[in-house]
Amino acid sequence: MPPSRQPLSVVIITLNAATQLAECLAAAAFADEILVVDSGSMDGTVALAEDAGARVLHQDWLGYGPQKQFAVEQTRHDWVLCLDADERVTPELRRAIESALAAPRFGAYRFARCNRFLGRYLRHGEGYPDWSLRLFNRRQGRWSKDPVHEKVEAAGPVGTLPGDLLHDSAETLAAYLAKQNRYTSLAADAAYAAGKRAGFARLAFSPVLRFAKFYLLRQGFRDGLPGFIHIAIGCFNSFAKYAKLLERQCSGAPPR
Repeated sequence: MPPSRQPLSVVIITLNAATQLAECLAAAAFADEILVVDSGSMDGTVALAEDAGARVLHQDWLGYGPQKQFAVEQTRHDWVLCLDADERVTPELRRAIESALAAPRFGAYRFARCNRFLGRYLRHGEGYPDWSLRLFNRRQGRWSKDPVHEKVEAAGPVGTLPGDLLHDSAETLAAYLAKQNRYTSLAADAAYAAGKRAGFARLAFSPVLRFAKFYLLRQGFRDGLPGFIHIAIGCFNSFAKYAKLLERQCSGAPPR
């Protein structure tokens, strides 16, 4: 650590992440503290993290945003970098982080996340740059309470760092689709609770506009067949979210 750099805590929330966590921990070893908050792993995740020198706490699952905010509040340092177990900090991003912390100009920083899908790192369309605000001073930012698609809410301007955060999920396509099904259900619940409503226009045109934006305007076609499949699933997710929202409207059930 450069003598003048602000101390940094890396935060990782886990559940049965033993197959992915080792590389994440290795890439984050430059931090002054690594805190793993586990919600009940049964596959050796906790032992792996402890053997790597991480501090491990248990917390029953609170939802994505609340779980991450709980972890941030347990760190020993104000500057935090929040990672998922299947993400890795590249050397370029590490250098950018350390340089920013030597003389912070902002209370929060974002950087590009590069997603691997069907064996290929996506560099266009919906998969890149996938801007992610993950580095922040916890006195000037916090995780939202969203149950899905949680985000860091910064109190002031946000800086941008060079370098990529690699997202290298090892899940199968079936597991990915199952996760998207859960996400669209949570998104429909949140939209219904917020008073939003779905109709023909959203069901019909949301997927079409999404395809035009990411496949054509943002050149998702340059990522080949994996890029096409990734965007096609995203378009179906738009349709599924609004279809589930319409289902809730038709049932007349009170918001969850």
